[in-house]
Amino acid sequence: MDSQSYLPVPPGVGMEENFLSLDDILLSHERLPSRTECLFPRLGYLEKSTDSQDIQEGTKMELPLWLAKGLYERKRRVVSIELPKVYREGWRTVFNADPTVVDLHKMGPYYYGLGSQMLHFDSPENPEIAQALLQTFIGRFRRTMDSSQNAYNEDTSALVDRLDTLERGLFKMGQRGLNSFQGWEKGKASHLTASALVLNYRKRKMTDLQA
Repeated sequence: MDSQSYLPVPPGVGMEENFLSLDDILLSHERLPSRTECLFPRLGYLEKSTDSQDIQEGTKMELPLWLAKGLYERKRRVVSIELPKVYREGWRTVFNADPTVVDLHKMGPYYYGLGSQMLHFDSPENPEIAQALLQTFIGRFRRTMDSSQNAYNEDTSALVDRLDTLERGLFKMGQRGLNSFQGWEKGKASHLTASALVLNYRKRKMTDLQA
């Protein structure tokens, strides 16, 4: 099989998922604590904790993200979605104090992705959640990239164990850039190529100028 026949699709950013991305498919199956706000007739078999034929109003259950988003309506309350504990005020305080000490992968491998999806649901805490996501990313970014640049030809498993999926992707990009530079210094590469981030930035600038 040609190694170039499959090109991984990057995950979506923001409120919408990219369903050609394996990461986004896995993210869409993250389970959210929820509460039914109306009767769901003849669906009791989906709730293992009851023998009722119906799912009663007020039933607490966990729903995958894709189903929670499909059922959620602001005008007609069908289900209400609770915040996973990692996005609640207690954990936000921990992140604000020192985000680098938190094992994000243990708390949930899609901390940033799921957090951005939680903004889809109408919660009074959304501004605080968005700010916590941004500050956590900023607070951990430099350490993540510094680690990727100081682990040439070393076992990096211990370094990435505590990283969220997004951070692991950034770490790998840093490693690839370092390896390419080291190879160029040793004469193993004929020339340096611009990173995808730089190329994408140039494309956006050209689009802005032409608009």
